Amino acid sequence: MQLKLVPGNSAGTVTTFYLSSQGTGNDEIDFEFLGNSSGQPYTVHTNVYSQGKGNKEQQFRFWFDPTSSFHTYSIVWNSQRIIFLVDNIPIRVYNNHEALGVAFPKNQAMRVYASLWNADDWATQGGRVKTDWSMAPFTASYRKFNTNACVWSAASSTSSCGGSKTDSVNNAQTWQTQELNANERNRLRWVQQKYMIYNYCTDAKRFSQGFLLNASIQGSKGLKSMTIVCKILLFFFSIL
Repeated sequence: MQLKLVPGNSAGTVTTFYLSSQGTGNDEIDFEFLGNSSGQPYTVHTNVYSQGKGNKEQQFRFWFDPTSSFHTYSIVWNSQRIIFLVDNIPIRVYNNHEALGVAFPKNQAMRVYASLWNADDWATQGGRVKTDWSMAPFTASYRKFNTNACVWSAASSTSSCGGSKTDSVNNAQTWQTQELNANERNRLRWVQQKYMIYNYCTDAKRFSQGFLLNASIQGSKGLKSMTIVCKILLFFFSIL
């Protein structure tokens, strides 16, 4: 999806582009763009929900003005990982560690959603800065939505990827095993070192009982946006 975010004083507004399943115990993959007062930067808020449990936030600042022109925001979602990209630059990777007991969103079909809503109770500096309604109407622009996906049929409980016929939107299926190459891992490291402003994995308040191990341990195959240790801790505290 290409987006141009709310210009000027956008404090309290949240522009979204996300995937979500239906009903309780939902899976969800979120791009949320938190507006701010004029002159202050936008925040890119990402989150992943698995079986109704979220609290896996990572936040970033942009390295460009997202209100002056359109930029491309992409989600790669397959059974091994979720990749968040901005202008084809990876900013976050969420890997599947089901073998360690960490739920991963892969068994529920998800739809694509987009919205613009008021969240000044939390989105801007923890709710300390409120929406200035004299600036309304607030406008975000979307264009050039494109998808390459397995199309789920609720009527027959089948997927276009698993049947004998391939859907027209599913001609190229390289996304099903897509991962980062060496150059993309370097770009990911660059973004996370320079532009990440929050990582739930290193939030000491989130893990009030303390870290069992260093939650910033790196994976053996390059930088991973979330580590095995962090996932185990998050799962442990979510069931207490």
